[in-house]
Amino acid sequence: MVSRTIPVDTFDLVLFGATGDLATRKILPSLYRRFLAGQMPQDARVIGAARSKLDDAGFRKLVAEALEEFVSKSKRDKATIETFLNQCSYIAIDAKGDSGWAELKKSVRDEAIKAFYFSVAPSIFGTLAEKLRSHGIACENSRLVVEKPFGTDLETAKKLNADLAASFDETQIYRIDHFLGKETVQNLMAVRFANVLFEPLWNERYIDHVQITVAETVGVGGRGSYYDKSGAMRDMVQNHLMQLLCLTAMEPPSQFDPDRLRDEKLKVIRALDPVGQKDVVRGQYKAGKEPSYVEDAENPDSRTESYVALKIGISNWRWKHVPFYLRTGKRMTKRMSEIVIQFKETSHSIFDRDEGSMANALTIRLQPDEGMDLSVTIKEPGPGGMRLVNVPLDMSFAEALGPDGEEIPDAYERLIMDVIRGNQTLFMRGDEVEAAWAWTDPIIEGWEERGDRPQAYAQGSSGPEDALMLMHRDGRRWRDLED
Repeated sequence: MVSRTIPVDTFDLVLFGATGDLATRKILPSLYRRFLAGQMPQDARVIGAARSKLDDAGFRKLVAEALEEFVSKSKRDKATIETFLNQCSYIAIDAKGDSGWAELKKSVRDEAIKAFYFSVAPSIFGTLAEKLRSHGIACENSRLVVEKPFGTDLETAKKLNADLAASFDETQIYRIDHFLGKETVQNLMAVRFANVLFEPLWNERYIDHVQITVAETVGVGGRGSYYDKSGAMRDMVQNHLMQLLCLTAMEPPSQFDPDRLRDEKLKVIRALDPVGQKDVVRGQYKAGKEPSYVEDAENPDSRTESYVALKIGISNWRWKHVPFYLRTGKRMTKRMSEIVIQFKETSHSIFDRDEGSMANALTIRLQPDEGMDLSVTIKEPGPGGMRLVNVPLDMSFAEALGPDGEEIPDAYERLIMDVIRGNQTLFMRGDEVEAAWAWTDPIIEGWEERGDRPQAYAQGSSGPEDALMLMHRDGRRWRDLED
């Protein structure tokens, strides 16, 4: 198969927080995989920056250890890794002082694309941005990448945006959400807007409801103290699930252009109905084979949710009578992220409906097996009469599109290369982030004012019982996590 790798111009990527978990677990291995694919130019540089007193050799050893753990054995060619490591260097930086900044200025090249990746706590985003500007390191064409969380509410999000805007233009800021880098998420736009088969049906006349699920088998573990200040609503719904909802519900942009696409996502957020108390279910996992949530969080009085499910309405012409059901949780029965477009039943059926619903459903799988399937109704083979069954037309992206059997690029690989290209399509804009918080804040404030306790649910389950009732009362059911 012909390679679809698109070359990029040479770049200097300065990775702040380079010794941290995210950098070593995701970012550095992703850069190496792009290097293996021939997409990282031979003169491109990765400059690690952090408080640790390392030299180049120490940092390269850390990078080599990261690659040893996260890159498959078939790709551990010693000479190839050595070549990549030679493109890596390190500068010890004092984020709040002046140490290291002059050295960093000398290290980055004016002729190369300069990208600054903040894999650090949001509390120092503004400080780092100001240092890059005041020391003359950033320029008009520099790109700034910031990781979530983008605030903890509307007020903090506005302050964070203002701090970044003081040193960088909005067109230079890339707010990264790795969910948007997944192949299937991008294919959602292709399925909708490049196929006459689906777009005419993508509305309240033909769609009964939409389900969006992000289920995890892990608990909060070692990040319990952080998570207890956040919870599933802030950690997952306000950003990841909101983005999936927007891409599912948005109108076609007039062109496939970053700002026009983000304009349409913003319209969806502003059309979201307020969510009442009866349309939210919160949960905490109980003790089981693993410790309970409150044990993981080291807070026996915690009222923070490890699970949340919501029923959401959108007040516009396309979706007015179509509910969107969202759920996400820890310690669930299965790791799964998917979007289910549940179509309506035919208006009149000539067949016996005793077999149950025969409505079509389009399922878009984000993880672990990226792909999609469309359930269609056919006659069951055999002489037993006209017995109908639902069967999936299934496509796995790894099997159908993987080049020469290789894995589809990781989300971080794609997003980092988009930063170098200057393509903001898959990144969130400041006003989009603020609009999401403006919708989310009243929901959180509501349960905090009431002092609601999350419902306990068993580890390895589908969540609290009331989450099932959220759909059952409407005559619907969640797609089984065991399906």
